[in-house]
Amino acid sequence: MGWIVFGLLAVAAVYLIMTYNGLVSMRQRTNQAFADIDVQLKQRHDLIPNLVETVKGYATHERETFDAVIKARNDAQAAHGPQAQAQAEQQLSGAVGRLLALAEAYPDLKASANFQQLQEQLSNVEDKLAAARRFFNNAVGEFNAAIQAFPAVFFAPQMGFTAREFFDVGEQARAQLDVAPSVKF
Repeated sequence: MGWIVFGLLAVAAVYLIMTYNGLVSMRQRTNQAFADIDVQLKQRHDLIPNLVETVKGYATHERETFDAVIKARNDAQAAHGPQAQAQAEQQLSGAVGRLLALAEAYPDLKASANFQQLQEQLSNVEDKLAAARRFFNNAVGEFNAAIQAFPAVFFAPQMGFTAREFFDVGEQARAQLDVAPSVKF
């Protein structure tokens, strides 16, 4: 009888250790995914001043747009945490979109090889950033599900495992994304 109890305790201990190690691995994967987002954001933040300077050479009287892009970039760099970064990056995307729309008014700028190269690099970074955000949100979803699943739900909080936030655009921005844009010719 003693061996059976000892065997059950040993199995429970092994299961607890395996579950703990699995949660640590998922937490680390989530941290790595968030760091990947930071890498892409850094590249994006480094490209934007070059893009602004290129456009400035052609559109010197569009100061308000330039100031908005630089302010949005600085706010995005200062944001911490998935929620704050998502909101700041949403504002930065809007400001960069206005900057790129401004380029439409200047045919010489659109033909500039430097501008086209910067625009292409920014597009590539945006694609990589979207992939990094998807990977992060997937890792967060797996981690959150693991700490909320039975039986980990009973001991995960005591071991320091708490739910993580998704990289989310927020309710207000989501409502705007659900509305189809109006196109006028």
